[in-house]
Amino acid sequence: MRWNAIKNYFTRRCQDRYKSAPTSSQKRKRAQTIWQPRYWEHQIRDDQDFEKHCDYIHWNPVKHGLVTHSSRWPYSSFQRFVNLGIYAPDWTGASAGIEDDGYGE
Repeated sequence: MRWNAIKNYFTRRCQDRYKSAPTSSQKRKRAQTIWQPRYWEHQIRDDQDFEKHCDYIHWNPVKHGLVTHSSRWPYSSFQRFVNLGIYAPDWTGASAGIEDDGYGE
């Protein structure tokens, strides 16, 4: 309910120039076009779930061809995870089973 209230507040005050044209389905549902469709919040359930999501986040720039290795993405927490000993510096996602696009899209 809290996120719904935040999104509602933001959307009502957001200028129309930042919103895309609504589809006929969005018009029927009176849905706003500022938010990504089919987005959902996810509460991390346990350490394994947290680990899975971190792996996905760190591998995503590589998967989409933005960089050749997770350490090369400048906006990533990957290097911090290496410094904390969570990941090996040569981590590639293979040990997590995500190189085969087993996560996300």
